[in-house]
Amino acid sequence: MLKTYQGSCHCGAVRFEAELDLSAPTLRCNCSFCRKLRCWSAMVAPSAFRLLAGAQVLGEYQFGARREHHYFCQRCGVRPFGKGVSPRRGPFHGISVSCLDGVSDAELAGVPVTFVDGLHDEWDLPPQQTRHL
Repeated sequence: MLKTYQGSCHCGAVRFEAELDLSAPTLRCNCSFCRKLRCWSAMVAPSAFRLLAGAQVLGEYQFGARREHHYFCQRCGVRPFGKGVSPRRGPFHGISVSCLDGVSDAELAGVPVTFVDGLHDEWDLPPQQTRHL
């Protein structure tokens, strides 16, 4: 069910809201960046995301093909969201599920996870190992 969730970085300087369906699959990726972050993202259309506060404290990181913009709070270092354009999905915002506020542990435990092999650019296939992600 689609619901508007609030989210933030650790220190609260960056705040956002996003319309998400936490019964829809979320993503865990094994690319070099996501693996180091243990990134857990919910993908939404740009129109389903609103930055409420903190634009002035956001830093940006890009790597590889530079199709994605990874934003982080320059005060606390937390990465609450990113955005990009996927050849398969078009424009998107990747919301860090871990940065959603007010979501219970029980609700998070029920969120479905899809593992993708970004390391080998095989986005429709899971990696051989997922336990470490």
